[in-house]
Amino acid sequence: MLRLFNIEFFKFKHSRSAKVLSIIYFGLFAFIALFSSIRFNFGVVDFRLAEQGIFNFPYIWHFNAYFLAILKIFLAIVIVSLMSSEYTNRTLKQNLIDGMSKWEFIQSKFSMIIGLSFISTLVYFIISLILGLSFSDFTEASIIFSDMEYIAAYFVKLVGFFSLCMFLGILVKRSAFALGFLFLVWVLEGIIRLFINYQAKPLAFLKQFLPLEAMSNLIVEPVTKLDAISTAANQLNPEFEKDYSVPITSLLIVLAWTAIFVFGSYKLLQKRDL
Repeated sequence: MLRLFNIEFFKFKHSRSAKVLSIIYFGLFAFIALFSSIRFNFGVVDFRLAEQGIFNFPYIWHFNAYFLAILKIFLAIVIVSLMSSEYTNRTLKQNLIDGMSKWEFIQSKFSMIIGLSFISTLVYFIISLILGLSFSDFTEASIIFSDMEYIAAYFVKLVGFFSLCMFLGILVKRSAFALGFLFLVWVLEGIIRLFINYQAKPLAFLKQFLPLEAMSNLIVEPVTKLDAISTAANQLNPEFEKDYSVPITSLLIVLAWTAIFVFGSYKLLQKRDL
């Protein structure tokens, strides 16, 4: 597996677009951290985002996992562009001529997905830890290292999403079309959810099995979890309740979809005349 990863990393290093998008992606991580620590003082307005409780431990693990995951589209473009370049530069065919099997090719791509997801998760962990230690009102070790399941959920969410991008990249061969198909999947899921919500409510349990929905369910929105907003929500609706935990079922569903996307990518290559 390490040999296959090194092959894929070599391609990554020599892909200008992949490097630029990765720099933008991780640069946005740093920008968000810097922006959150800035104090805005305009006359009577004195505001600092970091002082609103969003960086308190353990809430920060949930908050950052949710909002930083939005930026994954940049790495998704990297995955798709690397996949499409295999066809345009004919490196896929050359790899197979040089003795790499189609399964090893998929393994090399998946190893890069694991690598990018791990690095992203590590950066998310480090940034969250630094921001939390700098601004949190609670710095006891037992509090800092609670709710760590969001880290695992963040990693699994990225792996699942990037595996879908790899599958689409192999399916349509062109990065622009692959991203278009990704948007189409999102639209189709939205239509299915609307249909279930308004026309087939007894089938509501089926929504959790949709791939993008399952990934979304891993880390639900954290805003209503803040004390001030939670109090306001309960005053408006005393029956307001929400589960903010990471559902084990969603983890298993995303892992199942990841396996389907990886195996599906392999089957596409098997049937395709390269």
